[in-house]
Amino acid sequence: MATKTADGAEAGTEAHKDDETTAAAGAAEEARTPEATETRAPEAAEAGERATEATADAAHAEHAADAADDADDAAAADDADGDGTGAGGKAPSGVGQGAGAVVSAALGLVSLSGGWIGTVASAREQLVGQLQTSSTASVAKQVKEVYGDAWHTTALWAGLFAVAALVTGVVVLVRPAFGAPGRPQAAWIKSVAWAGVSLGVIGLLLAVLKYSDALLALPSAG
Repeated sequence: MATKTADGAEAGTEAHKDDETTAAAGAAEEARTPEATETRAPEAAEAGERATEATADAAHAEHAADAADDADDAAAADDADGDGTGAGGKAPSGVGQGAGAVVSAALGLVSLSGGWIGTVASAREQLVGQLQTSSTASVAKQVKEVYGDAWHTTALWAGLFAVAALVTGVVVLVRPAFGAPGRPQAAWIKSVAWAGVSLGVIGLLLAVLKYSDALLALPSAG
């Protein structure tokens, strides 16, 4: 009977030890679980940061590639537009053509009257005619030498201005044919140039008529 009691006590002791061992193992496991969690948390955060940085780098690289493509397209367009331009590779601005058109129109206006130069030349010719014509000359000769030559001189200078206006306007109008292809001439330049050409034609016609005495001829002295 005593032996059975001792065996029971020993079995109870071993069962108690097993329970303590199991409880200790569970406590150790619970103690390790927070440590593992604490260890994985920084690693997960670091992995997230690396993923975010990788995404940002990819977006930046894509943006840089798009910018490079846009720059290449712009450079190609500039090269295409710059074909046939001057040595500097810059397209003509049209300033010279605009100035030429304005000059042509101004010369056309001057050709209608002969301008200040025509007036001075006419006065000089009149003075020369007075000096070279004697007081005993016939009235017809005096009129021709004093007034006729001065009138013809004014018509001559008006014709010269008309020719200058005509040539300048034509040069401005045909200039785009010898410049950069695909660059149309500004509308206002064409308009002003055509105005200069038109005034030049009118001025030249009037000058020819006046010089040939077909328009406003000298009165007859007889």
